[in-house]
Amino acid sequence: MGQGWATAGLPNLLFLLLCYGHPLLVPSQQATRQVTVTHGTSSQATTSGQTITLQKNMQIANHTLKYGTQARRFDVNHFQNTTIKRIIKKVQDLERAALPAQELEEYNKILLDMETTYSVATVCHTNGSCLQLEPDLTNVMATSRKYEELLWAWEGWRDKAGRAILQFYPKYVELINQAARLNGYVDAGDSWRSMYETPSLEQDLERLFQELQPLYLNLHAYVRRALHRHYGAQHINLEGPIPAHLLGNMWAQTWSNIYDLVVPFPSAPSMDPTEAMLKQGWTPRRMFKEADDFFTSLGLLPVPPEFWNKSMLEKPTDGREVVCHASAWDFYNGKDFRIKQCTTVNLEDLVVAHHEMGHIQYFMQYKDLPVALREGANPGFHEAIGDVLALSVSTPKHLHSLNLLSSEGGSHEHDINFLMKMALDKIAFIPFSYLVDQWRWRVFDGSITKENYNQEWWSLRLKYQGLCPPVPRTQGDFDPGAKFHVPSSVPYIRTAMKLGFSRPWPEAMQLITGQPNMSASAMLSYFKPLLDWLRTENELHGEKLGWPQYNWTPNSARSEGPLPDSGRVSFLGLDLDAQQARVGQWLLLFLGIALLVATLGLSQRLFSIRHQSLHRHPQGPQFGSEVELRHS
Repeated sequence: MGQGWATAGLPNLLFLLLCYGHPLLVPSQQATRQVTVTHGTSSQATTSGQTITLQKNMQIANHTLKYGTQARRFDVNHFQNTTIKRIIKKVQDLERAALPAQELEEYNKILLDMETTYSVATVCHTNGSCLQLEPDLTNVMATSRKYEELLWAWEGWRDKAGRAILQFYPKYVELINQAARLNGYVDAGDSWRSMYETPSLEQDLERLFQELQPLYLNLHAYVRRALHRHYGAQHINLEGPIPAHLLGNMWAQTWSNIYDLVVPFPSAPSMDPTEAMLKQGWTPRRMFKEADDFFTSLGLLPVPPEFWNKSMLEKPTDGREVVCHASAWDFYNGKDFRIKQCTTVNLEDLVVAHHEMGHIQYFMQYKDLPVALREGANPGFHEAIGDVLALSVSTPKHLHSLNLLSSEGGSHEHDINFLMKMALDKIAFIPFSYLVDQWRWRVFDGSITKENYNQEWWSLRLKYQGLCPPVPRTQGDFDPGAKFHVPSSVPYIRTAMKLGFSRPWPEAMQLITGQPNMSASAMLSYFKPLLDWLRTENELHGEKLGWPQYNWTPNSARSEGPLPDSGRVSFLGLDLDAQQARVGQWLLLFLGIALLVATLGLSQRLFSIRHQSLHRHPQGPQFGSEVELRHS
């Protein structure tokens, strides 16, 4: 058993064996129940389902409190085995269960309300047809090249989701901070950062961002010019930030959907297999089957039968409201692993399918560890594994092997096109992922208050991404809430497989990469041919890197007339919805008729006065009547 177990003493040993020694004992069963509740809520957002979820969450919290309180009786310094120490420290953190019962119930209710609000939000046309985020609005943002249509979808989603979530967020911040302090942390941000087990996390992330900044700035400048070419100077300033709704994604977190606008060599063979997938009759299930085959071809584990029977691989057609954000689930019983994704047959979702299957592979690899250790070496390792494997899948060579591309590529033009597509996805994402959690850390520590939630959000987006909102934003807007991870309270910075959480992540990093610290050197080496090409291209056009005219905002093209069914129109210089504009039109018509009647009445009176004047002075000079007329 090891020296650590022996020095812990028999009572300690029995406690640990009972609680964490076997994956099928009490904590594993409790973890299964907890995941089942959460999964059920995200798969059916109904009022009755919410009530059941709240009840189950309280039961789960009571269980966490019970075992956590027992674990807090032990001094981890009395254990020599580092794994036991990590188990005890993990269980001693009660998380939200540390809250008093009333506050805990309120916290659970707020979190559920925010998640539900996000999940059921829709944006409606004036004709009554409504669009959900997945797949409707997502498809608009990805495929439309009409400035006003993109603006309608972008603004509409934030009006319906973000604004509605704002009412809950300040109280959520108060309660999650209270729970963090009860667990010994300064605030919730301190708690989240502790998962990375490095005191210099913020400095390390800033250093990584600075290492990648030359590549990002050159990519940004190149994309900005391409958008200027398509949308014109009215909407794009070659020395300013890019309007956030023009980059092919609701949050501008990835830009790969506008690849057609920025492709370096348009005449090179296409690398998008979507058309071939549709022609060949691919389905969401086949996409995940190909992902499973990919992992087994590497000598890794196939998913168990339960995966295919219980996963939700496409959006239900029975009218259920579900959380469509792609996610992987471990039910902690060693055999039940699931994915929930509203999959669309295209390249982007094929890559996402492989990414989520990477999470499943991680779950299966550490399924025999104690429950408390079934996590990534740090939260970023999970995402990194999924991304590395997904990157391999999207190569022309692999897609050609699936009979989805006619050529493996290999030419200089083909390679640059491929690297551009990868950069639009991976490099564009880095500053966004960084700022989402940086914003929340500052909210948690109080340096961002509820009065300037949105202002500071856009300050960070300008600073790190070089983006600006396409329309003015106010204190009443809550654009962070329009991103899934914010209302769902999910940490976002996630960038060793079998190691799980059983060893400190720098050890896992050392084992895999040969160095204990995060570094951008490998990524910079991978993208060096593209960076060289971008620098040459940007110098040729005299591009200014960055956004020196940072105060610039786009001049909306709404004055050119409304987009059919956009729901917004320009009326007398005002930006109104269609109903307000119709009221204004009727009001103007009424005023016009009233003015016409008044004019006719005045004309009749003047005619009468003139007639009477002529009748009184039939022999007088003509100018007499003219004098009377002027003074009447």
